[in-house]
Amino acid sequence: MPSRPETPQEPAVPAGFVALGLDPRVLEALSALGYEEPTPIQRAAIPPLLAGRDVLAQAATGTGKTAAFALPLLHHLTPDAPPRERTTALVLVPTRELAMQVAEAVHRYGKALGAVAVPIYGGASMEGQIRSLKRGADVVIATPGRALDHIRRKTVFLGRLRTVVLDEADEMLDMGFAEDLEAILAATPAEKQVALLSATLAPRIAEIARTHLRDPEVLRIDAAAVKAGNVAKVRQVAYIVPRAHKMAALARILDVEQPGSAIVFCRTRTEVDELTETLNGRGYHAEALHGGLSQEQRDRVMKRFRAHTSELLIATDVAARGLDVSHVTHVVNYDVPAAAESYVHRIGRTGRAGRTGVAITLAEPREHRMLRNIERVTKVAIEVAQVPTVADLKARRLELAQAALREVILGGGLERWHPVVAALAEEFDLMDIAAAALKQGAGEPEVEEAEIPAAPKERHPAREREAMRQERRAERAAKAPDGGAGGARPARGARPPRGRGDDAPAKLYVGGGRKLKIRPGDLVGAIANEMGIDAGVIGAIQVWDRHSIVEVPEAMADDIIATLSSAKIKGKKLLVRRDRA
Repeated sequence: MPSRPETPQEPAVPAGFVALGLDPRVLEALSALGYEEPTPIQRAAIPPLLAGRDVLAQAATGTGKTAAFALPLLHHLTPDAPPRERTTALVLVPTRELAMQVAEAVHRYGKALGAVAVPIYGGASMEGQIRSLKRGADVVIATPGRALDHIRRKTVFLGRLRTVVLDEADEMLDMGFAEDLEAILAATPAEKQVALLSATLAPRIAEIARTHLRDPEVLRIDAAAVKAGNVAKVRQVAYIVPRAHKMAALARILDVEQPGSAIVFCRTRTEVDELTETLNGRGYHAEALHGGLSQEQRDRVMKRFRAHTSELLIATDVAARGLDVSHVTHVVNYDVPAAAESYVHRIGRTGRAGRTGVAITLAEPREHRMLRNIERVTKVAIEVAQVPTVADLKARRLELAQAALREVILGGGLERWHPVVAALAEEFDLMDIAAAALKQGAGEPEVEEAEIPAAPKERHPAREREAMRQERRAERAAKAPDGGAGGARPARGARPPRGRGDDAPAKLYVGGGRKLKIRPGDLVGAIANEMGIDAGVIGAIQVWDRHSIVEVPEAMADDIIATLSSAKIKGKKLLVRRDRA
């Protein structure tokens, strides 16, 4: 009897979020994005923030704190205000990457409300940011240095500001932004709501809270203890992958690993559905498991997975609760779990019955700290590996083809093919005959695989702080009345690159200067961001009217020239070469 077609399921409004008092349009957005249950920080922080109270929250990166403060901000939009005056919230973050991520999250959560989020950070075009602010921004997400720059230029209007959020406050203080934060808070209205979120509540954080928060709701989201040694039978490996390439990286890793049976964990239903579709398109048989499925649909999915009819189960944590399948060879964390105990719980689904399992985690560059925290809690090292290259994939395919041939040969029953081989052997070499058969049987991919770019290297916090201080000093020098007069003096605060022995720095000519409104900070930001290097290695910078001279380590000079020649500085491609003077 043919099975009846399944009735399409309407996205269920996430019940856990309903109880928090969020706008129905926000709830619909959360449902469409696949959110099922609020995390502990969201459950604790959203009600007091909606009530207008100040909040001091201790919560680690990855616990869902972006939604915890972003969702309440959407309740105070002023769409009828003049464009320049509609800003109701200012979110301060330590890095440009986090600014972009928070802006994207606010846009997704508030799309039905018409919310406009504008990220502003150093190293990007000031003119472009000013144009975006003039068009109107409900929420401004900014790094402290650039936020203060806009405040002093009066290009961001704070008269209607209702909420200020300090996200990852401890990291901003570690990077030397204490004075900037004080100046920004002093420039905001006295009557405002302040939310301060930090991984630690160090004395400096407590001092800011005493000065700028009024009777705050204090929240501490503690991680549960994890027993060491519970994951000893699982080989653990992490790949640091840029966010835009995570899906391609996962497909590549699975192509190389060739898991017999794997569970891929995602944070949201949307990710589950997108990954399932992508992996099925690559020839895998993947099944989705999330809260949007009826119980009958879930049962059918699990029946096929247990029977090995499907090899990949793409699931959310909520849907996978109580899941017990003994034959799982691989567990994949598509995102770094928010807490160490969640990580241990996930990867404990492989390596059972005395078998050795494999746990794979895809981490974005800024999630290094979360991996280190998991290692510290579990007392088990996580290997950090490079995403397999196209050459690795081709080599793996040849290995699999060789293994398949061995199995066929050992299975016997090849006599019927001997006459064909004998006839071809009169005309061709036996090696070529075998290679041709292998090529035809394996089948060459129709589309050539593309390389997945490596993620920028993790920066040491102390070096990062020094780099940020140096960039701010360079920007202040460029603004000073006598800063760079005549273009003959190095920017104040710029130092010769730190080298070894008698290594002399290389001088690079950049075909743009003050006429293009280029400042030392623009050059520092372009080199450091494009190369993924510590800005502290960049030496003296001279900015003239039509060109600039930058000192860099000799060993990096040619790579920097090649990289900057294809990049844009202040929105323009400029000539970059060694200085001929």
